[in-house]
Amino acid sequence: MSGPTGEQLEISQSGSRAIVTTVGAGLRAFEAEGVPYTETFGEDVEPPLGAGAILVPWPNRVAGARWTHDGKPQDLEITEPARGNAIHGLVRQETWKVTEHTKAKVTMEVTVEPQPGWPFPFRTSISYELGLRGLNVTHGMHNLGDAVMPFGVGAHPYLRTGRVSMSDCELKLAATTMLPLDPVRMVPSGPAVDIRGSDLDFRRGRLVCEMPDLDHAFGGCKPRGSVIRHALWHPRGGVEVWADRSFRWVQVFTPSDFPNDQGGFAVAIEPMTCPPDALNSGTDLIHLEPGKSWAGRWGIMPL
Repeated sequence: MSGPTGEQLEISQSGSRAIVTTVGAGLRAFEAEGVPYTETFGEDVEPPLGAGAILVPWPNRVAGARWTHDGKPQDLEITEPARGNAIHGLVRQETWKVTEHTKAKVTMEVTVEPQPGWPFPFRTSISYELGLRGLNVTHGMHNLGDAVMPFGVGAHPYLRTGRVSMSDCELKLAATTMLPLDPVRMVPSGPAVDIRGSDLDFRRGRLVCEMPDLDHAFGGCKPRGSVIRHALWHPRGGVEVWADRSFRWVQVFTPSDFPNDQGGFAVAIEPMTCPPDALNSGTDLIHLEPGKSWAGRWGIMPL
């Protein structure tokens, strides 16, 4: 079956199930033993508030939809008209080609040609694979051009702690810094600041209900073991977003108008390799040589 998000591709393994879409290669659902660990939405509607989106070749916003490369101004399409920004990359509306679909794994790719504001051709891929401990996601980028390509990668999952009320859950982040944002344009207003010991320090966990209306870019994410770990935790069920060391940033967004059974309250924990407006600041951009490839991994694990 298909809808605004294209074909719906289901995978399953050991009681877990996920649905991904060919338009945007987005994650529409992930559950284990029938318990939801991401927000979902109908296949006949557009993903609400960016749910499950893949953010390539930049996550979050480019201020004023303008940046400069090698001294040349680049004007991107304004995709957030209310604020005049370009938001969340170039692949959310693209139909991705399925290159592999087995019982527990699906892989897709899409080629992006040079266009106004983006002079680099590239191919990007994504694999969703269910394992014994959750959902594993692998991103790939391949530079098809003859110039070094700067880029970033992100994802936009909304997490669920099963059927527990999320407002009763603790948010735990591996972050030690936060990027101040202009409250109107939602683009950086200054350099990252140290948040250790402040009200925005979530390393030990804080109740989500104590911090409503979050839309913050957190950085300085420190790995625990081999990966970076963020979580929504509750004694009766929790969920973790883990990511490799490339994903030094995480955006946390807590809207009050998501169409769900929690009264509209939702929690997005978005792993990102770079912060908002990185095409202008250069902060943590990845630079890919012509003909070379890059890969990065993250995943969702029930606790």
